[in-house]
Amino acid sequence: MFLILVVTMFLAGCLALPIKDPYSYSSEVGQGLGTPFSSYGEGRITGVRVWETNNNYYYYYYYYNYNSNNYISGLQLRYGSNWSPVFGGEGGLKQEIELFNDEAIVEVSGKYNPADYICYLVLTTNMGRTLSAGMPNQVSFNFYPDNMGNELRLLSGRINGAGITSIGAHWGLVDMEGAGNSSIGAHWGLLDMEGAGNSTLETALETVTPIF
Repeated sequence: MFLILVVTMFLAGCLALPIKDPYSYSSEVGQGLGTPFSSYGEGRITGVRVWETNNNYYYYYYYYNYNSNNYISGLQLRYGSNWSPVFGGEGGLKQEIELFNDEAIVEVSGKYNPADYICYLVLTTNMGRTLSAGMPNQVSFNFYPDNMGNELRLLSGRINGAGITSIGAHWGLVDMEGAGNSSIGAHWGLLDMEGAGNSTLETALETVTPIF
């Protein structure tokens, strides 16, 4: 009888423990001026395109010196078999990666110039593959999910007429069985619409207006 009571109390204690929010948001970095954007689509991210603008030039200061002013001008994500709109512009050199089955983006990193644009962007998958664009100059940033097993669900930030001025990453789970039944579940990684307001959903809705 005593053993049953102990087990019951243990199980009740486990149920009373708070459940960690399985969704996280890596706050935006960058200048942050311009029009807000947020990628969207149903299902897992299966491909990414990134455009980089290369404004190499020379300047004179006692001698000629070479300077590079690369920055990210636009990006596009594919959800399932459908590409999202291009956020930003398609000018410059395009870099593209298509993900394998069960491959997911688990890290977003790069560099940004606090005065203008995202200079360098690197997307890394759980299989160790990367897509990189731009030039590794200025201030570094590294985005990871807070919870093991989560993957990139969407990118958000701001754009102006020339490029990406800020970027943030939203992480979550993907319900591959139910992704086609709920656009909200697919877009946000099956967020609890009531309980996730303190993290990913609230932040995104306050700072981002999806472009349809």
